[in-house]
Amino acid sequence: MIEAELKARVHNPEYVMGQLEQKTEGRAEVYQDTYYDYPSESLVAQDKELRVRTIHGPDSTRSVLTYKGTRVDSESGSKPEHETRVDSPEAVHAMLRGLGYVPAIAFQKRCRNYEFRSHGRRLLATLVQVPEIEGTFLEVETMVPEAKDLTAALDAIRSVMGELGVRERDFTTELYTDAVAARRTPDAGATPPG
Repeated sequence: MIEAELKARVHNPEYVMGQLEQKTEGRAEVYQDTYYDYPSESLVAQDKELRVRTIHGPDSTRSVLTYKGTRVDSESGSKPEHETRVDSPEAVHAMLRGLGYVPAIAFQKRCRNYEFRSHGRRLLATLVQVPEIEGTFLEVETMVPEAKDLTAALDAIRSVMGELGVRERDFTTELYTDAVAARRTPDAGATPPG
């Protein structure tokens, strides 16, 4: 499966949230993400990701292990994605370390998720704030079985984002991992990423 996804900086989060709340009720969750790599950083060099995510919701906590392959679309950053729920994140962390992976970066994302159908697709829209990065982001995604389905899915996502007031110039492919790492670098400049 391929995660067809677009991400944008949001200049009026309240407006976007209001539009999304008209579609469905949002779900506030906090993600604790830990990305793993080999000490040689060979996964990031190949544009691949290995992540353990623990999701804290209002009523429950769950964890998932995710592997994302190399981008199949450079404009959107969409990647093949394989994800599975895990009962014991502590065991998965121990297994990954035992296999030679090391935690590359860990950070928190504060999310408000909206699941709805539009343009014939099941979509997930997420308003995201990362405490270490300025601003609010909107991610809209859907899963497609093959690369040939990607263009139509991204067109639908672009339409939805336009309906939410997002402009094309606000789209970004910058990774949160890169932005957080830049913020943690002692000589990081004052210019916000994006």
